[in-house]
This record gives sequence, C-alpha cells and structure tokens, in this order.
Amino acid sequence: MAVKEKDPGITEEDLPARRSCGTSEVNERLMRTVDGYAEARAEIENRTSRVLDAGVALRTGCTQIPVVVHVVYRNAAENVSAAQIDSQIAVLNADFRATNADKSSTPPVFQPLIGDARVTFKLATTDPSGNPTDGITRTSTTTTPFSSGTDNVKSAATGGADPWPSDKYLNLWVCGNLRSGSGQALLGYAQFPGGPAATDGVVLVHTGFGSTGTAASPYDLGRSATHEIGHWLNLRHIWGDDGTGCSGSDFVADTPNQAGPNYGAPAFPHPSCSNGPNGDLFMNYMDYTDDRAMFMFTQGQADRMQAALDGPRSSIGVSGPCIGKPVKEFVKDLPKDHPKDIIKENPKDFAKDLPKDFVKDKPKDLVKDNPKDLIKDGPKDFVKDKPKDLVKDNPKEFSKDIVKDKPKEGVKDRPKEFAKDFVKDRPKDLIKDRPKDLVKDRPKDLGKDFIDDIPKQLRDPVKELGGEIGPIDPGPLGNPPFTGPLTGPFGGGATPFVIGTGRDNVPDESQVEQGDAMSSLMGVLQQLGAILADYSSAAEAGELTAADVARWQQLAGVYAQIIALLG
Repeated sequence: MAVKEKDPGITEEDLPARRSCGTSEVNERLMRTVDGYAEARAEIENRTSRVLDAGVALRTGCTQIPVVVHVVYRNAAENVSAAQIDSQIAVLNADFRATNADKSSTPPVFQPLIGDARVTFKLATTDPSGNPTDGITRTSTTTTPFSSGTDNVKSAATGGADPWPSDKYLNLWVCGNLRSGSGQALLGYAQFPGGPAATDGVVLVHTGFGSTGTAASPYDLGRSATHEIGHWLNLRHIWGDDGTGCSGSDFVADTPNQAGPNYGAPAFPHPSCSNGPNGDLFMNYMDYTDDRAMFMFTQGQADRMQAALDGPRSSIGVSGPCIGKPVKEFVKDLPKDHPKDIIKENPKDFAKDLPKDFVKDKPKDLVKDNPKDLIKDGPKDFVKDKPKDLVKDNPKEFSKDIVKDKPKEGVKDRPKEFAKDFVKDRPKDLIKDRPKDLVKDRPKDLGKDFIDDIPKQLRDPVKELGGEIGPIDPGPLGNPPFTGPLTGPFGGGATPFVIGTGRDNVPDESQVEQGDAMSSLMGVLQQLGAILADYSSAAEAGELTAADVARWQQLAGVYAQIIALLG
C-alpha cells in the first residue's frame, strides 16, 4: 500500500508525532466532576456483561447511525471539504462492516477473529427541526487550541459548535490544534456511553480525518475516527489502559492480553505479557498503530458494541437488513482449534483488573438501561404468516404444566457485590464455554420427548412479585408474534423461527429443511430460558422496575407460545 509523505509544512499543532487519544483522560475527568457518572458507567458494564453472557442481541440486521459533522475552522485548510467528509464516512462503513480490503493483511492466525459490527453510518438528511440538511455544519472561530479538558469545541459559547441531540445523532467535531487537558497534541477523543448529553460525541483533528484533502500520513486512512467511534460504542483500548502492567482488561474475551500500546507498524509476531507465540493483536483498531497497520475489530468487540446499541445507545439509529457480505453467526465461526493464547481468560480477581475509574458498589437498578421496548426492536417477521388461532391470549400466569422449576443453567450465582464478583463467576473462557450448537441433532419425536430437555419451568413474573405490580398489559405480544406457518411437521415450506439472535434472519440452504426449523425453535427456547432466568435473579434482588416486569412478562409469553407450538 502506498503511503503518503508527510507535508513538511505540517507541525505537531496540526498532527501529533505519534497516535494519541484523549478518551481515557476524558473518562477520568467525568468520573471526578460529574455526579452519577461513575454509577452510570458501572451499571452499563454490568448490563453489558449480562447481555454478552446471554449471547442474544435485540437489534437484528444492521444499524444505520445518522451523523452530523461540525466543522470548526480558523483557516481554509481546517474548513475540510465535503469530499473529505464523504471519504471518512466511506472508511467507517467499510471498517465497521469488515469489508475493508486491507483486512486481508491480518495474520492468518488472527483472521478467524475478525468481526462484523453490523453498524453503518450516513450523513444526516434531516436536522433537529425537521429541515433538509447535508449533515454538515460549519463554524468560523478564533479559538485555539481546542482541549479535551474543557470540551470547548462542543459549545458555541466557547468558540465551537453546539451539538445536535445526542440521542438521535452521532456528533463528530472536526477542528485544528486539538490538545489534551495537559497540553499533549491529540488525534481525537470520544465520550463513553453514560456521560452528559451536552458533550456526547467524537472530536477529531482535521489532519487525521478521512482519507483525502488535509488528511496527513501516517493518519490518512480515516482510522482515527474508527478508533474513537469504537470508544463511543463502549470499546476500551486493547491493552486495558494499565500502562505496561499486563493486568488491565478491555473486557473482551477474544483479544489477547498485551503490555501497552503499539505504535507505528509492528512486525508479526509481536509478543508481550507472555502471549506468544502469536503475540499482540496490534492490527486491531483499538491499538495505537498507524492507519496502514490497523485492519480489524474482533467478534468479541463487535458483540460489545451491539450490547451498547441495545443499552445506552438504544435510542440512536435505525435497524434494517444488512446489505453486503453475510454476517457470521455469533461465536459459531470461531475455529475449533484456535490457538489457546488468542482467547484470554477473564481475570480471576475482577477487582484487580477493573480500571481505576470503576466503582466498587453496584448500582441499585441493574436493569435500568434495558430498552423500553424489548420486543419492539426485535424482528418484525418472526415467521411470515401468523397462524390466527395459535395462541389467542397471552396468559397472565404461566400454566403449572409449563413452568415449575427455574432452569439449572442460567445465572447460577449472581454477585451480591458488583465490583468484587462481577466477572469472578463467569466462565474463564467466555468464547470456548459457550455452546457451539444449541441443538446438534433434531429429535426424532416431536411430542413429549422433544420437550424433555427444555429448561423447565421459569418463574412466573406476576407471581414472583406477589401481584404488587398489578395486571400487566402484554402489549405487542397480546397476539403471538408469528407471521407465517412453520413447515415440515406444521405444513408448507420451512422457515427458521428466530428471535433477536443478533444476526440476520436470512435462511441459508441448510435451513430449508424441516429439521433445522425445529432446531431453530429449540435454540430460541434455550436463549429465552437464559434471559428469563436472568430476570428471575434480578427480581430476587429487588432490582426490577414495573417496566422491567412488563418486559419479563412479554418474553415469558413468547416462551410459552413456543412450547405450545412444539407441543
């Protein structure tokens, strides 16, 4: 790949000597100065872990995020062109969908880890007032420098540009002479989910933005924005922000432990922290290498970003079919013989591995960040034609014949104290311990024997709370959410039954057999069982709101409907 020579007229005011990101410093500042931020971050991490343990994402297909670019400039060079902005959007779309051509440069041993985040970006076409827009604002300023320590680029009152509503748009600010609070030159910085809405978004220096115009080597391929938006979607630096101590964690299971940031373009392998023979995953977007040396997110990182879109970022973006290459199934495509050093174990002592900015006490409301409409964001087309007489009414109480015992597998020992036990009880190897095939063999008998292995009897959410909440409106599940008859034993042609699997619901050739339709049903049932068990655990701890109980009841209705269908 050809590398552009650095313009001799560009100084460190315009471009740092090596990659630098101000996100961690911003996070620490918000921890110190914003009431409730530390608790919000802990709650988000708690919920993220529960979602990842369940292995189910609520958003199916791909999420398109509307972007507004606020260009804040002192001179013509800083007033970046629309073409430069378009080049950055193109890079983001390739990188987050794993369609970038240079991903082929990933060492073969790491290629199976490459993940599709199922996120795309598009310049906004409507402004907050409902007027047509090109998604770009331009503000002339005399302010210099802009600082991550004050967020002055994010307000017109301090020489910058005011954000658009951060629950509807991704705000990107592009400026010149960007500095950290301590005065270090920066390529960019982001705000993690859970921070103040008035400063939510990503800031980038114009010389590290896009792949044309004023973008300068070695940051002229648009990867600074990829890195910072990764932070915005709750990714941490791959080395865990612990200096070079080998004790930090990025809370992603399939990224190798590494000693600290890598710079430039390292040669493979580049071992540290006893992670040989393959060494650091330095080609990851969340490291500090040059643009030409970073090519990929892992599937674990992609799943973590999806958890952010299901939780703290649930209000932003529109979900729709993924267009382009097929999306890998969750975990399934990891190689059976992957090297042991690729998948690192979760730390046994979570308190030691938590970032310094974490809080020790768990928040009181663990389920607060659950999206308001748990099922609403699920696939609209469970199955294409709804059987009119399948289940007329969502039962207010589970039948005693359906529900007796909470599944043995689920959330075994829910930690009483978040910071100490949060990861302690999770499987040491998050990826390896997850079942690769929920149902390997289609049962021969579709009757009683078929249901014997289902997780039996989850608790009734209405009885669980002693009727304190009162009658719960089943909402959209008042009628069963089936839109078409299953085939095979149910007649017609086979259509997989899928609920919120976190991947496209497009059947491949092997799924057009009736056995796979039944396996899909069983897989959904087991996934729902794990989620419902998690809700039961939260109920035991008194952590469910009325809205959470309503969502629990809705999922319970789906569970009962599937059992009725299988019976």
